Amino acid sequence: MAVNKSKVCVGFIVLGVLSTFFGIILVFVGPVIINDQVVKNTMIDPKNELSYTMWKDLPVPFFMSVYFFNILNPKEVLKGEKPMVEERGPYVYRKYCQKENITFHPNGTVSYREYRRYSFEPSMSVGNESDVVTIPNMLVLGAAVMLEDLPSGVLFLISSTFKFFKEGPFLTKTVGELMWGYDSDLVEFLSTYLPGMLPSSGKFGLFLDFNNSNTGLFTIHTGKDDIKKVHKVDSWNGLKEVSYWRTPQCNMINGTAGQMWPPFLTKESTLPFYSPDACRSLELVYQRSGKMKGIPLYRFVAPKTMFANGTDYTPNEGFCPCRQSGLLNVSSCRNNAPVFISQPHFFNADPVLQDYVLGLHPTEKDHGLFIDIHPLTGVPLNVSVRLQLNLYMKRVPGITETGKISEVVMPMLWFEESGYIDGPVLTTFHNNLVVLPAVMQYMQYIFIALGLVTIIVASLVLYKAKRSRKSVFSTVMENPGATGYGNVKDSQEKTLGVSE
Repeated sequence: MAVNKSKVCVGFIVLGVLSTFFGIILVFVGPVIINDQVVKNTMIDPKNELSYTMWKDLPVPFFMSVYFFNILNPKEVLKGEKPMVEERGPYVYRKYCQKENITFHPNGTVSYREYRRYSFEPSMSVGNESDVVTIPNMLVLGAAVMLEDLPSGVLFLISSTFKFFKEGPFLTKTVGELMWGYDSDLVEFLSTYLPGMLPSSGKFGLFLDFNNSNTGLFTIHTGKDDIKKVHKVDSWNGLKEVSYWRTPQCNMINGTAGQMWPPFLTKESTLPFYSPDACRSLELVYQRSGKMKGIPLYRFVAPKTMFANGTDYTPNEGFCPCRQSGLLNVSSCRNNAPVFISQPHFFNADPVLQDYVLGLHPTEKDHGLFIDIHPLTGVPLNVSVRLQLNLYMKRVPGITETGKISEVVMPMLWFEESGYIDGPVLTTFHNNLVVLPAVMQYMQYIFIALGLVTIIVASLVLYKAKRSRKSVFSTVMENPGATGYGNVKDSQEKTLGVSE
């Protein structure tokens, strides 16, 4: 039995050594296996059902929440007083996105057009599309700034045209009309006699061009040749760069299309993306780490330099002519209309902008832009993109509709596009990209610990077995009679004596 026990102990020691060796191998090979699976699952490939479906058709609900700045004192504003506003909303719309005309190319890129459609969600809104609000009339106050350098006689004719079509400095319309368009005789007139001056004909609406539209022809990298390039834009509408801005750097099309990013992000990484609506590339920076329902994430936010002017941040000189920091002049890609983009309530902007308008209260919690992203895969978990639309307005001599309006960048509305992974998609994502890698990571240490414990226990048992055998052998040698060997010898001697 002692010999058999020794063999069993030796067998367990061998198994322990193998288990430890296998665990050590997993320590080095495990991350390689995980990274390989991440690469396979983040590459844009129809064979990867999970990731391809997430890329092609957003599997989670996306919403656009719109907040209007209702002007409380329009008559006083015409006299030169500060505008006083109250925030109305949110008016929430479900956003439906679908990529179409998907074409894969031999050079490792894929082209597509993403179509978007919006549907009002009354249950999520504070108010209805029939609510009435008052905002600046872009057709009047915007045109006044655009045409202020024309001869006074021409300005008088323009002012007379506004009066003829009963267009005043402020609009009091329903939310639905302001969002998706209302019939305008002035727009119809301009479209007929000055074609191309306005982007639309017959109607005017702030989001008229958004609904049932696409964001242009994107060509992005699939990651087949280099996973570090996956989702990065190769061209937009056939262009490698745009021509809206004054410097090559500002005209560059950088980063992704703004929905997913390459895997293996670090705290030093940034999230660059091209936004057709902003007419430029934007870049978010790391703020902090966190978790969402057990899934690790990095939060990326808009830096203060994003909309800083050229004086405060030299690389932004190409986006000028600039005003205060915190504003992006998008007139060059919006038919030269004096329109500016900022963060809501002028968050992260020059404080003087808030002083010109009463009723603004910026906070990071309510008005900061952020994206929570899973760093290993580059998949966004929670997104909140918040931007504000502003109109630069002032008194223009010759156009009486402008009255004595003080020079001001006037907030019109701000909107938030948001969405987060939840439900079955979150469960699948969590199991495939969080649980399985974690199990593999824990298994390597379990194998090492189990192997070491097995080696130690088996070695102790073997040591005791050998020590027990050695003790028995010593006893036999020191006291032969005690074991029966002496009795046998005496019996043999007696037998020999009888025979003699």
